[in-house]
Amino acid sequence: MNEDEKNQEEMPENANPDAGEDGVEEPIADDHALDATEDEPEAEVDADDADDDPESQIAALKDELLRARAEMQNLRARHDRELEDKLKYAPAGLARDVLSVGDNMRRTLESLPEAARSENELLEALAAGVEATERELLRAFEAHQIKKLEPLGEKFDPKFHQAMFEVPDSGQPAGTVVQVMQAGYVLRDRLLRPAMVGVAKGEPEKIDTEA
Repeated sequence: MNEDEKNQEEMPENANPDAGEDGVEEPIADDHALDATEDEPEAEVDADDADDDPESQIAALKDELLRARAEMQNLRARHDRELEDKLKYAPAGLARDVLSVGDNMRRTLESLPEAARSENELLEALAAGVEATERELLRAFEAHQIKKLEPLGEKFDPKFHQAMFEVPDSGQPAGTVVQVMQAGYVLRDRLLRPAMVGVAKGEPEKIDTEA
């Protein structure tokens, strides 16, 4: 038996050839582990930590609450205005449909000559009934803040009047309403129908030919 075989027999079965003299295995240094440990960055300070401050959170919540409350107040105010307008101008649609009824009554009365009414009792009674109905209609209009516009002799107002033609040599200042073709109506401050009118035409300026 040679010397190598003798040494192998003397060595324990579970002995590690890489172990030191005392039989304890020396650890192998891991370069990657060391590098990872050395290069590991320190925990960065979160920039949003200031937002986690209780006072900041309370201030932010108060601001959101004030904004929400202001928005609700604006919505409530707008709703109240819309509701008020609906109540104020609710009769507008019905009034426009009934205006033609009043127009026909007025045309009927204007078509009856005064002489014919005085000579015919039946015709006079009919005309009186139409006049009474017209007054009742206008009274109902006034109860709902509907006003009739008859601007004869007034200054032309494009917001309430519609000029149909100009009347020359009327003897009235230019822009004066000298004829009303059809009465207008307003509901409170809202125009239902403009008055159709004839307006006085301005006289042309005279050119001074004197030297």
